[in-house]
Amino acid sequence: MDETTPSSRPVRVLLADDEAMVRAGVRAILARDPRVEVVAEAGDGTEAIALSRRHRPDVALLDIRMPGMDGLTAVARLHRELPSVGVIVLTTFGQDEYITRALEEGADGFLLKADDPRELLNGVHAVGAGGAYLSPRVAGRVVAGLRAHRAAHPQRPLERLTEREREVLAGLGAGLSNAEIAARLHLVEGTVKAHVSSVLGKLGARNRVEAAIAAYEAGLVPRAPR
Repeated sequence: MDETTPSSRPVRVLLADDEAMVRAGVRAILARDPRVEVVAEAGDGTEAIALSRRHRPDVALLDIRMPGMDGLTAVARLHRELPSVGVIVLTTFGQDEYITRALEEGADGFLLKADDPRELLNGVHAVGAGGAYLSPRVAGRVVAGLRAHRAAHPQRPLERLTEREREVLAGLGAGLSNAEIAARLHLVEGTVKAHVSSVLGKLGARNRVEAAIAAYEAGLVPRAPR
């Protein structure tokens, strides 16, 4: 195995929040983990895009409400222009419409500022490794919404997936990276990447988070507690 794999170096993180005190608090939490390095800080979405182009972080942590370009617009721009940058929304606002729009725009994770600080570190590592992450409270809201609106939203066509693709989808639902799925299924990472692309295409999912939600809906992973 190549000794310069992403797991052998710290996860490089960009912080974007218009409140300097909030950035300082988040930075302090991340500093507890030597496997995480904050490489840049931004006060709005426009600055976050510019600094992401310059530093190419592994993960961008974005607040939603910022002056100028807001976080959700920045999520869409990063997803479109810098797809190698994993994006986590970190916000006070956990309303369903914000969660839904963030995921639709391409966010790989969604965390609440009121969550346990350990969730922040878990999310950064998961998304930095190429996975997806919803904090338990956010996942609970997503799953509850899927249950409540199941009749109005037909189930995704899981019958089109092969057995191996279902196993890969279960891994996505668990928030695993391609490398972790490969280890679980005793496959090479390139094969898993091909399976992930096939799963997203067959489900009509735009990103790993949407695929993870489909895995929850299909009962391929344990339900998050409400």
